[in-house]
Amino acid sequence: MEIAGQSVDRPAENLMFPTVPNWSCLGPEGRTRAMIRLSRMADYGIVLMTQFATRPGMRLTAPDMALASGLPVPTVSKLLKVLAHAGLLDSQRGAHGGFALLKKADEVRVTEIIRAVDGPIGLTECTVEDTSGGCDFEALCPTRTNWQRINEAVVSALQDITLADMAPPRLDFLPPPPAAGRGVVAAGE
Repeated sequence: MEIAGQSVDRPAENLMFPTVPNWSCLGPEGRTRAMIRLSRMADYGIVLMTQFATRPGMRLTAPDMALASGLPVPTVSKLLKVLAHAGLLDSQRGAHGGFALLKKADEVRVTEIIRAVDGPIGLTECTVEDTSGGCDFEALCPTRTNWQRINEAVVSALQDITLADMAPPRLDFLPPPPAAGRGVVAAGE
């Protein structure tokens, strides 16, 4: 017998509990997709955005952000472009260029950052926002409804967390961190 293009063997002696296909929810090209895990790049995106949140009104360069976060400059550059393209950061070129938050930290939701970097949020293939049909077994899955409820709860919890919540507390008695490269420029200069 075939289900969703995969052969399924049913032992004649066990018709009450037929053998089912592997329910790992295969991703694109049949590869198993990691589930219930934030990508490393989304995590780094949140780290970078928290650096901006601790420096409101400041325009920071990729080398500045790499120094402050401990991440490699190429990774930081790529993420800053992605976050700017998503409308979370303002980007300016030139001698006084760099990146700055477009909104206040308490107006940016963690979900916005994750979606900017990773795309739609979903704990399983069938719960990814704004998509369906990603799993070959979606129509047959007995747990799909509950996974959708769980996914909605997780997305709701992430939606309730702002960038300001994620940022470490500001310690005004400490000196500012050293700037790399051209230096830190106040946004708007």
